[in-house]
Amino acid sequence: MAIATDAARQTLADAYKGLNGGSTIYVSLHTADPGTTGTSEATGGSYARVQGTWTSGTTGTLSMAELTFNAAAGTYTHVGTWSSSSSGTFRDKCALSPNITLSAAGTIKVTPSFTQS
Repeated sequence: MAIATDAARQTLADAYKGLNGGSTIYVSLHTADPGTTGTSEATGGSYARVQGTWTSGTTGTLSMAELTFNAAAGTYTHVGTWSSSSSGTFRDKCALSPNITLSAAGTIKVTPSFTQS
């Protein structure tokens, strides 16, 4: 059965936000699929996780403002969400499409979103 109403979709999207630690989370870059534990997180240069804040929509959506990562040269395939800026609990992942390749150190910009359909 499909979810028929925007209100029901938004309730489920907000539940996802709650299961992932609430509105404020930390987002990471990964050089391969991080699996269920957050492996293959980016390293090098001035890379660090970036703090983001989910904003609820009204039709089953969550969004964040654009996040900017400093990253070393390499190919980045996924982003992940975490409970803290280092260590912490790995919450979820999403593939970058297309992958992002830097030939030299630079910045990567992503705008995380979640849609409950």
